Amino acid sequence: MLGVVVVSLLGPSHEDNDPAPTTYNAGSHGAKAAYLLLSELGYDARRWSLPPDELYGVDPSKTTLILAQPILPVKNLKPVRAAIASFLSRGGRVVATGATGASLLPDGSTSDPTHVYDKLCFTVPEGAGALARAGKVSIADPARWSANGPEYRVEQRCGSDAVVVRYGYGSGEAIWWSSSMPLTNAGLKEDASLKLLLASLGPSGRTVIFDEYFHEQRDSFLDTLKGLPWRPLGWQCAAVGVLLVLSRGRRNGPLRLPVRVPRSSPLEFAESMGRLYSVAGATEAATDAARGRLLRFLAEQCGLSREELRSNPDAIAEALAERFGGDWTGLSAHLEQAREARSNPLAATSAIKLVQALEADRREIQARISDGKRKWQRAQNQLGEDVRQ
Repeated sequence: MLGVVVVSLLGPSHEDNDPAPTTYNAGSHGAKAAYLLLSELGYDARRWSLPPDELYGVDPSKTTLILAQPILPVKNLKPVRAAIASFLSRGGRVVATGATGASLLPDGSTSDPTHVYDKLCFTVPEGAGALARAGKVSIADPARWSANGPEYRVEQRCGSDAVVVRYGYGSGEAIWWSSSMPLTNAGLKEDASLKLLLASLGPSGRTVIFDEYFHEQRDSFLDTLKGLPWRPLGWQCAAVGVLLVLSRGRRNGPLRLPVRVPRSSPLEFAESMGRLYSVAGATEAATDAARGRLLRFLAEQCGLSREELRSNPDAIAEALAERFGGDWTGLSAHLEQAREARSNPLAATSAIKLVQALEADRREIQARISDGKRKWQRAQNQLGEDVRQ
C-alpha cells in the first residue's frame, strides 16, 4: 500500500489542456460528466458521430440534440443547416452553444459582446421561464445573441447581452447558450448550471444526443490507450505484486482433519420418534395432524371459507358436493372420527386406518380438481379452434 501511495504522489499529473467540450474529454472543459450523469437521471444519453442528414432516422418529438461548440465544416454548410432546421420543424429540440452553434440554428445570429469579461460572468435571469428559474449561472460571454424579434425569448443576460435564448421553430424548440461552460465537467459542479442543463434538455426519459461529428472525435481502442499513464500504472502493478508475494501465508504444524460431529440419519430420527409415540400411545397426534392437513387443503385448494371449515363435517361435505358433485358422506364421517379422537384416543391400528382414509379423501379431491382443470383446458382449446375457423 505504501508503494502505491508513493507512486501516486510522484506520478506525473494529467495536463488539462483539451478545450473541446466532448463526451470523451474528462478534463475541465469536457462534457464526459454530463454524458454519464444524464444516463443515471433517466435520459437515454448517446454519442452521435453521424452527419446531420442521419437525423431523419430518429424520433424528433422525443430527442434533444446538443451542439456544444461545434467546429463548422468548411463546405456543405447549407445542407447541414437544412437538416437541423428539418429536425426542429418535426418537433425536435436543439441545444447549441457558442457562435458556431448559433450559426447552425435557423435564423441564428450572434455579435461581439458589449463588455469584455476577464473571468466568467454571473448571469441575471430574465422572466419566469424554466431556463430563467435555474438562477444565476456562471458562463462565459464570448458572443451575444443579436437576432431580434418577439419569437426570441431571452432567459439569461450578462449585463445587456443575451446569453441564454430560446425560440420555437416549427413544432420544435431551439435553445442557445453563449458558452458550453454550464455543461462542462467544471461548470456542472454548480447547482445552477445543472438546473440550466436539465431545463434545456426537456423532461426526463428523452433521448439526448451529444454531437461528436463536428468535433471529429474518434472513439477507437487505440485512441483510448494513448491517454493512459502507462509508467505510473506499471509502477503501481509492480508494487502490488511485491505486496502479494510478501503477504503469502505459510502453514505451521501438522495437518489435521476437521472435527465432525456425528449426526443420525433422517430415517433413524423418524424411527426414534415413531417408537416414542408408540410407547406413549399418542395416536391422537397422528389423527389430528392428518385432519389438519386435510382442512388446510380444503381451504387452499378448494376455496372453503373459515366459517365452513369451523362448522360440522356435514356442512363441509355439502360444500364439496356443491363444488364437485358426488357423495362426500365418507369424508364427513372421517372428519368426525378424527375430531372425536382428540378426547378418545384410538388404538394404533384404528388410528392408522383413519389417517389413511383422510389421506385418501384428500387425493380424491385432488383428482377431481385436476380433472376439472383438464376439462377447462380442452374447452379453451376447442374455443380457440372455433375462433380460428
